[in-house]
Amino acid sequence: MTPLSVREALATARASGVDGLDAQLLLATCVEQSRSWLIAHDEALLTPAHSDRFRSWLARRAAGEPLAYLFGEKEFHGLVLQVDARVLVPRPDTETLVDWALELLAARLDSAPRVVDLGTGSGAIALALKHAQPGAAVTALDASGGALEVARANAAALRLDVRLVSGNWWSAVQGERFDIAVSNPPYIALHDPHLAALTHEPATALTAGIDGLDALRHIIDHAAAHLRPGGWLLLEHGHDQGESVRGLLLQHGFARVEARRDLAGHWRCTGAQV
Repeated sequence: MTPLSVREALATARASGVDGLDAQLLLATCVEQSRSWLIAHDEALLTPAHSDRFRSWLARRAAGEPLAYLFGEKEFHGLVLQVDARVLVPRPDTETLVDWALELLAARLDSAPRVVDLGTGSGAIALALKHAQPGAAVTALDASGGALEVARANAAALRLDVRLVSGNWWSAVQGERFDIAVSNPPYIALHDPHLAALTHEPATALTAGIDGLDALRHIIDHAAAHLRPGGWLLLEHGHDQGESVRGLLLQHGFARVEARRDLAGHWRCTGAQV
């Protein structure tokens, strides 16, 4: 195919319905230049290889594939993580959960606190916690072998000593107790219309039953047996699930039920103490 100019490449992206910022990021990454360079050199011709790569990426992005999968990485809580279609793309809102856990850890570091991340995916939460608080003993588990491969690669690349375990929720850590348990489990309802925009991400990490609460119920049902006295369970959930999660925690005898808002001001995380 004929090589594209910068201007032609961005015009092609607009015609494909791809967001302007996404198109600039795709093109800048493709040609290994900054976005400001693109603006100053809109007549510059791409090499045939760059043109072909951009067209390929553009088609994938137009089909809804996340930028993080195209680039193979995503920044989360100051760390650059490898990601692909085996794991969810880490979201900025999940940093709310990490920040809350770090507040609790700061008060426990004299006792070598034990932390478990249930359903770790790329390892984002567990690795962010270990990076910020090296003194914590962090365990991360997932039922997906592919997800654990991604998490293991991230832990190795970042040189962070996180224990990775294969298994489904609490069954992977039978007989163990922790000071803090964190989880960003699947919580989207089975027929939620938002799923149409998430078809490239693993469905098992997104949906959890008719009302989206199945995984949250299971985690809460069995949490007390895996938390030390005074331990905390911190959960991410849907923007409209806070009251339901609060009710489940109270039903199971948890105390000090609290909630935190995400970047958009929605109640995104709920936690409680045994």
